[in-house]
Amino acid sequence: ALPSTFPFTFRKLAGCTLFITGASRGIGKAIALKAAKDGANIVIAAKTAEPHPTLPGTIYTAAAEIEAAGGKALPCVVNVREEQQIINAVEKAVKTFGGIDILVNNASAISLTGTLETETKKVNLMMDVNVRGTYLTSKTCLPHLRKSKNPHILNLSPPMNLNPMWFKNHCAYTISKYGMSMCVLGMAEEFRGEVAVNALWPKTAIHTAAMDMLGGSGIEKQCRKTDILADAAYCILTKPKSFTGNFIIDEVLLREEGVKDFDVYAIAPGNPLIPDFFLDAETDMKQGRYAGAPGRGRSARTLTCPLRMEAAAATRAGGTGGTELPAASSPLPAVCSGDGGGTWYIDLKSKGGSAGFGKAPVPADVVMSMASADFVRMFTGKLKPTLAFMSGKLRIKGNMSLAIKLEKMLTQFNSKL
Repeated sequence: ALPSTFPFTFRKLAGCTLFITGASRGIGKAIALKAAKDGANIVIAAKTAEPHPTLPGTIYTAAAEIEAAGGKALPCVVNVREEQQIINAVEKAVKTFGGIDILVNNASAISLTGTLETETKKVNLMMDVNVRGTYLTSKTCLPHLRKSKNPHILNLSPPMNLNPMWFKNHCAYTISKYGMSMCVLGMAEEFRGEVAVNALWPKTAIHTAAMDMLGGSGIEKQCRKTDILADAAYCILTKPKSFTGNFIIDEVLLREEGVKDFDVYAIAPGNPLIPDFFLDAETDMKQGRYAGAPGRGRSARTLTCPLRMEAAAATRAGGTGGTELPAASSPLPAVCSGDGGGTWYIDLKSKGGSAGFGKAPVPADVVMSMASADFVRMFTGKLKPTLAFMSGKLRIKGNMSLAIKLEKMLTQFNSKL
């Protein structure tokens, strides 16, 4: 249920045709279903035609949901890495619905790994899907969008924050997402007055199948539903085409549109939420109206970081000296390291588990490093783990998804201390 004050009550997208990449599940499908309630036509441009062994939904199950919600659906097998598949789907959409009014570039690939740990095939995947796929889909749709009365392109990409902390732990991923954002900067100016081009990004983590894979069971309690992005997207896509060149944070926009109760978007209301990537903590991002183009409009105050490491296991360090806890090969490895205090490890994969001082008995999957003074401040609650990570005081090397899983375990330990 949406808040009673929710301002969007008219069928503003009735008869409009939306071309949405990656719409078979997650955020893309949520945006599709929101538009479908108005009676919109939805082109589901995604590559999942057959059921995936672990991920829910196909283009055909999504089509059925869209039709049930009141819209018309056109499922198209599209891998955005293949230009001809994009062209074929666009041609089919125009033939079926008479044109295209809105493009949502939602398809994305992610690998939260450092430069040396990122395989070339993963680099290629992220660049091909995130940057090249967004660019080519936009290029192919633009001739048709220019014929629409109120055309929009919406990219699911972040404000371009050049703070090095957002590059150092996952350089390739950051480059690829900022590539999507650069498409917004360039195309918004190139097609100003003809087509609105904007970006949308969540303030907090959103619960999707991808988040489950990254964070594991229980991570959803610290996430919001995809509904918040669907509602924010709806608000953007129903604005006039003069609303362009903005990098929009979902919560910031919805508050301005009159939404007051954000608990309706939480998976577990009252639980702390994980802030999202690329948004500096306690910082005014003076980029465009909603954290958009440099130097224009007002700022958006937001919080973010992918990891809240509430220390535990660190009790062994006793708060003295630097500490390093290279997590042994495990489904939930942990580690902290410091300035002269040696190395500590936690092995959660070996039978029975173990923890101790010195070199880990098996190769570490994750190594976390920080100065002992900062570690003590974090452990005693004087330094927020999110801020420690984002400010560079807590450094993480290795499998980022395992580091995220570790957070839940440490929080449970901390509550028992």
